[in-house]
Amino acid sequence: MSENRNNNSSRASVRGPGVGPGMRGPLQVEKPKDTKNTLKRLFRYLGASRYKLLALVILVILTALTQLVAPIFQKNAIDSIAITESNPSVNFNSLTFSLIGMAGIYLIGVVFNFLQGWIGAGLSQKTVRILRSDMFSKMSKLPVKYFDTNTHGELMSRLTNDIDNVSNALSQTITSIIQSVITIIGALAMMLYYSPIMTIVSLLVIPLVLFVTRSIVKRTRVLFKKQQEALGRLNGHVEEMVTGQKTVEAFSRTNIVVAEFDEINKDLRKYSVKAQIFGGTIGPVMNVIGNISFVLVAISGGVLASMGMITVGVIQAFVQYSKQFTRPINEVANQYSTIQSALSSAERVFDVMDQIPESDDFADKQFDVASVKGDVVFKNVNFGYTPEKQVLKDFTINVKAGQKIALVGPTGAGKTTVVNLITRFYDIDSGEILLDGENIFELPKKGLRSCIGIVLQDTVLFTGTIKDNIRFGRLDATDEEIYAAAKTANADSFIRRLPDGYDTQLSEQGSNLSQGQRQLLSIARAVLADPKILILDEATSSIDTRTEMNIQKAMIRLMKGKTSFIIAHRLSTIRDADDILVIDAGRIVEKGDHKSLLEQKGHYWQLYQSQFTRSDAV
Repeated sequence: MSENRNNNSSRASVRGPGVGPGMRGPLQVEKPKDTKNTLKRLFRYLGASRYKLLALVILVILTALTQLVAPIFQKNAIDSIAITESNPSVNFNSLTFSLIGMAGIYLIGVVFNFLQGWIGAGLSQKTVRILRSDMFSKMSKLPVKYFDTNTHGELMSRLTNDIDNVSNALSQTITSIIQSVITIIGALAMMLYYSPIMTIVSLLVIPLVLFVTRSIVKRTRVLFKKQQEALGRLNGHVEEMVTGQKTVEAFSRTNIVVAEFDEINKDLRKYSVKAQIFGGTIGPVMNVIGNISFVLVAISGGVLASMGMITVGVIQAFVQYSKQFTRPINEVANQYSTIQSALSSAERVFDVMDQIPESDDFADKQFDVASVKGDVVFKNVNFGYTPEKQVLKDFTINVKAGQKIALVGPTGAGKTTVVNLITRFYDIDSGEILLDGENIFELPKKGLRSCIGIVLQDTVLFTGTIKDNIRFGRLDATDEEIYAAAKTANADSFIRRLPDGYDTQLSEQGSNLSQGQRQLLSIARAVLADPKILILDEATSSIDTRTEMNIQKAMIRLMKGKTSFIIAHRLSTIRDADDILVIDAGRIVEKGDHKSLLEQKGHYWQLYQSQFTRSDAV
């Protein structure tokens, strides 16, 4: 089967092109996305807690109603003490009733406010928990290419900082927005009820409000987006420098690293200052517009009162409702920077969640790992990280079950790519890869990868005990099987010398062990997994020569009966390979065993001579 494969599984190797943990690309400034769509998606997450949301909405409505009822009591109280022809004396009964009503309504409002704050906080935290879980789950299903083309710090920033921004906005503004809508509608209704004329006067400023808001929104949205992107770059740089701190110190590049940090930090400061300035201006501007509205209402109210069309109490009530009508707009304006930052963060989170996950069309197909023999065939395989640059060209090999195949060649020749294609971390452009005669693209990925064991050059260990890290190779393994695997990998002796032995806690990436010890643990993990196909990608590169010699026999026992692919720069480690493939520029230029390749005096002979001549000179 020879066909193009352009699915989402990625074409980038862990050593391929892209912006990985050790590379940083330029700041990419995207256009702001659709706010409505972002809000809809956030509200769908809120809908997951529909009962809490319903309770919150009810409490918000009740709180808003208490605020709408309060001016009525104020109006009645003022009218009770106002001396007019129709009311020649103070009406103490009405005044007393109005004051008691005001006290009661304010007390009820306090209770409702407390309850809505309590439920609102729980709702926002639950929503963010679900959002963070969905994002992490989605990230775990993305192809390797996505992680190769995005810095780790950038992804961490989206999972932590951006979601925290969303959390803060939800907890601070969700009740405010709902209550604002209800208050605006209720206040407008009461304003129309008391005086349609004054209502029209107070609404004259609305076009000005819309114009100012639109003008500021257009600018601040872009700035907040840039601010979050700059923060992601900063996190990526910090993560990079913390990881490579020893290298920075060894090459005396501290000043350069600090200068790069300062440059990124300046970008963040620049965008943050501009965003905060523009976002912060809308509140004061809205207050000024609100004061203009208040002046217009006072003038029109005074004219109407002098004409006997309304009472002083009505003017007081109308002013209160006018404030209630404009206050929510002002509150949203004052929270605008928080809202904009949250929307920008939500867009970045949803951008990750909108990425196409790694597909598997045959996930439900039955696949018996135990029945795998280990025959691997590459037929006319072509593959490239980018369409214009092919890494493997018409690549063809036929590996029988149990054979040990060594891949050698200069850096970038395509050795690691061959191995990664077998695991389907990346899909080929054309050709076929067969496992026991069956195309691997018609096998379930989980089953395919279950029969492959990998020991990479870059050791990956997890926080936990040594025993836990070895057991990662097979979760149902007993302690005795773990000890046996460690002995096979020649790791048992150094483990037992540790204070807590196999229960020794590893720090991040096992930094409390030497590089060689970490590599031995990864080998023990592969031994425990007992795979049908074994991949050793520079597995002994970080182990000293004496330790390497000690584990050669163990590695031979490990590879016995397994199809093994060995990538090694140390040619001394592959002398007993059944076949050695010399790869250059994506093609097999030589093939044979160690002895026959030396007799050819070709590429392999040159590699061998350069390596051992250099060793002799030393």
